[in-house]
Amino acid sequence: MSHDTNTIDSRTHEGELNKLGFWIFLTAEFALFGTLFATLLTLQHGGDYAGKMTTELFELPLVLIMTFALLLSSYTCGIAIYYMRKEKQNLMMFWMILTVLLGLVFVGFEIYEFAHYATEGVNPTIGSFWSSFFILLGTHGWHVSVGIVWIICLLIQIATRGLDSYNAPKLFIVSLYWHFLDVVWIFIFTAVYMIGMVYSG
Repeated sequence: MSHDTNTIDSRTHEGELNKLGFWIFLTAEFALFGTLFATLLTLQHGGDYAGKMTTELFELPLVLIMTFALLLSSYTCGIAIYYMRKEKQNLMMFWMILTVLLGLVFVGFEIYEFAHYATEGVNPTIGSFWSSFFILLGTHGWHVSVGIVWIICLLIQIATRGLDSYNAPKLFIVSLYWHFLDVVWIFIFTAVYMIGMVYSG
């Protein structure tokens, strides 16, 4: 592991790290989720619910657990980046592994949620609202899963070659990606679940 703190720390700052490709990618992601949100919000007011009301199906405790797990993972990810900049590899690994575990909790509960809806006869084919609902949440869940795999691959690389100025910027970029997914989830929680628990159609 490198002991040049300035090298690792400075390479993770916006002004000294070439993240143009990442920001282009993130802009495309904003456009993607923006389109999905616009579609769902439009269908939320006048779309086909096929008689399956969100006021009856959405379960607040489950959604709160998912929200807590993902937001807590953003916090643990931030701590991991803090220790990365201090070149404390073991502590960074610990907090990033916690981030992965919390991400897995989120994905696990989302799979459970989808399975629960399936047992209630709710799937993407029964109505326009539910189609947009599953596409939005499925897209976000897929992105979280990709983020988990991305982090795991970086942790394996760091465990193999040590924390250095080559992999530290990659870890910083994946942390930005992870925080982006948390922000998207806050919008989903508010616009989809909170509204859906009091209003259908």
